[in-house]
Amino acid sequence: MSSVINKRLGRPVVRALAVCVSCACLLSWQGAATAQAIGEVEFSRGVGFAQAEGQSPRTLGKGLPLKQGDRLTTSDGASAIVKLQDGTRMTVRPNSEMLIQQYQFRENAPDNNMVMQLLRGGFRAITGLISKNSPNAARVMTKTATVGIRGTDFDARLCTTECKAESAKVPEKPRVNAVLASAKVVSAVGEVNSVDPAGARRRLALGGSVYPGEVVETSPGATAVLAFRDDSRMTLGAGTRFRVDSFVFDDQSPKDGRFLVSLLRGSMRALTGIIGKTNNRNVGFTTATATIGIRGTGLDLDCSDEGRSEESCRFYTWLGSIEVTQKGQTTLQVLEAGQGLYVSASSVRPLTAPTLQNLPRPDGVPVDTQQLFGSGVVDDGQEGLFVFVRDGHIEVTSSNQTLHLGKGETGFAAANGTTARPTLMPLFLEFDRTPMPDSKNPLLTTVLGESGARPRQQCR
Repeated sequence: MSSVINKRLGRPVVRALAVCVSCACLLSWQGAATAQAIGEVEFSRGVGFAQAEGQSPRTLGKGLPLKQGDRLTTSDGASAIVKLQDGTRMTVRPNSEMLIQQYQFRENAPDNNMVMQLLRGGFRAITGLISKNSPNAARVMTKTATVGIRGTDFDARLCTTECKAESAKVPEKPRVNAVLASAKVVSAVGEVNSVDPAGARRRLALGGSVYPGEVVETSPGATAVLAFRDDSRMTLGAGTRFRVDSFVFDDQSPKDGRFLVSLLRGSMRALTGIIGKTNNRNVGFTTATATIGIRGTGLDLDCSDEGRSEESCRFYTWLGSIEVTQKGQTTLQVLEAGQGLYVSASSVRPLTAPTLQNLPRPDGVPVDTQQLFGSGVVDDGQEGLFVFVRDGHIEVTSSNQTLHLGKGETGFAAANGTTARPTLMPLFLEFDRTPMPDSKNPLLTTVLGESGARPRQQCR
């Protein structure tokens, strides 16, 4: 056959056909490689590589495609910013090694997932749609602990000796690693969401934080139990909207605390905590038909109005006593344990029986207050995993403990499986010179950091 072609078309034509076939194969291979890309490098500085198993290393550079299975490494002084298909952005720090173990993303697909392995060093991340749409779909694994990502903006560092050395170069004093959340979710069945004052909605998973001004919403059939920093607890029924109007608490001066909440719709069972015990006048519940004052109390509030012609609420006390004041009135009624009251715009009458016995009482739900809100002494020189959360929710799970971190919190996991929330914010995290993943000019940020010029509280 080749001799026939040679005679009729000539050797130059045959060579041209061979070249075309080779180009077609090359284009086909390149198309397959592009189809497999899960993201790309947006910025790099210094020496770094991406390498898939069994393949040659590829130099990290702007526009380099990344694939599942790539191992990213950076040398001393090098860094790289990568962007993945779901919008996740990560800055790989100097002297770091990270493996993209699993990555699958299709818009609105139920099986999207992301699994990274941090082998050494660290990164700064702003996560995308995978973690925001499903609370269990994204995680980072280390030899010390697994980081569960719930839609967040955070830093992670595996420290040996270099972290303490970085902190020693910072002249500022460390700030307190305070828990900013009013409450955290200790039990959740079904879909539970939180809506902030600006209207932004986020999914609340186990351990998720609730802040002043936010509205917690449970979907039909869903329930949730919240534990507050002063040890108040709330069980929210299905189809409930509950708002934290004001929460102020310092365990050094609990009598100056404030606990004001509103049941906008639905039902809840509440147990008041330290604020109510030290200054019950600073605790109050508001509903559509009445306001409630307490005297160290366990109470039920049921404002589920399905099938009723007017707004109404039912109140029942199972511990201590409450003061009920109908909206627009000044006269209050005191209910002792075992007493209830029905209140609508047009009538007030005693209740003959409680209405929320199908919901668990919040004092029957186990709560580890130390793990939720407590802190411990952790030196910047300790070896292990440090995680700082700028926004969102992170779950740090070691071999025997789980630590939930919210906005502004730092957590630590040691090699022996213990976890803690450091009393003070580690300086190497507070003043990290590495550019953020969304930095407008990462090169300038890096150069300024290396020269010692950096804004205060850069990690925020």
